[in-house]
Amino acid sequence: MFRFPVYQPDLTGNERKYVLECIDSTWISSKGKFIKQFEAGFCSFIDVPFGCSVNNGTVALHAALLGLGIGAGDEVIVPSLTYIASVNAIQYTGATPVFADVLPVTWQLDPSDVEACITPKTKAIMAVHLYGHPCDLDRLRAIADARGLWLVEDCAEAIGSRYRNRHVGGVGHISTFSFFGNKTLTTGEGGMVVSPDEKLIDRVSRIKGQGLAPNREYWHDIVGYNYRMTNICAAIGVAQLERADETVKRKRQVADWYRDELAGVPVTMHGEHGDVFHSYWMVSVLLPKAEQRDGVRRHLTEQGIETRPLFFPAHTMPMYAGTTRRFPVTDDLSGRGINLPSYPDLKRGDVATICAELKRGLQHLGVS
Repeated sequence: MFRFPVYQPDLTGNERKYVLECIDSTWISSKGKFIKQFEAGFCSFIDVPFGCSVNNGTVALHAALLGLGIGAGDEVIVPSLTYIASVNAIQYTGATPVFADVLPVTWQLDPSDVEACITPKTKAIMAVHLYGHPCDLDRLRAIADARGLWLVEDCAEAIGSRYRNRHVGGVGHISTFSFFGNKTLTTGEGGMVVSPDEKLIDRVSRIKGQGLAPNREYWHDIVGYNYRMTNICAAIGVAQLERADETVKRKRQVADWYRDELAGVPVTMHGEHGDVFHSYWMVSVLLPKAEQRDGVRRHLTEQGIETRPLFFPAHTMPMYAGTTRRFPVTDDLSGRGINLPSYPDLKRGDVATICAELKRGLQHLGVS
């Protein structure tokens, strides 16, 4: 067990009360009052009118792409610097993921590289708000609209993040969220697909529910999946929503403490750039050189401090390694970056201890 894990959820609100209510009522599967309550509450929180809960963030992406009609022969542009689920969901549909590089300052999808990747087969752009910092949504939406493409927002890591005072998930044609145990709001396992287009969400609702036809019992007229959220998971989500603003505020406070404590330490913290509100799902730093990362992480592990490397580039994974393009920014960031403990219950003294050990680990490697 780590003294300071990378993440742990805060379940000190009404989570237990609402879960016990599900058990006492026997509504524990994919029907029950908390499902609609969670969908409505979350849509209100992010100010997007229509939403559909699903059983995890990966299937949210899959269902969203299917809802757009993405399939074999299509291409979807996606950053190589992302969690593999973003890419796998494209592959599930039979479409081809096309990788683009990211910007060196924000670590988000590079709109200029997106434009260079567009072909006659391109059907969508997937903007992944990596680690909680919003992408340049205005430019990406403008590119999508000019080329007749869909813009999909993968907001799995960005609950609470805002772009020009709009919650992420409200600019794309369709957007997805994850509520895994390490996300800013959790349902244990869970996800959500949202859109300003009611017809799209109606289609996703049918896809997630075995393709059930509307207004006809047990009649299925499209191929669907069992992607439904349980009432128990939704109950946890309802309790989490009650403290959502407080949780985001606490996570930003943790990031501010890291920024203060890292002053003078030879690392670069992932910060907030442009007219955005960074929710800091993960507080992340870049070391001066890639070869220093493993040594620093080993030192922190020995001190009971858990870290993670930044995501390995998707274009280096065996199943996606066929591209001949180069991704210099992605490769550089991935090689030098680590995620530090980022849960909302961290105290100022905890952050000071973590940063002191990070500095000591660098000093052991001759970096000062």
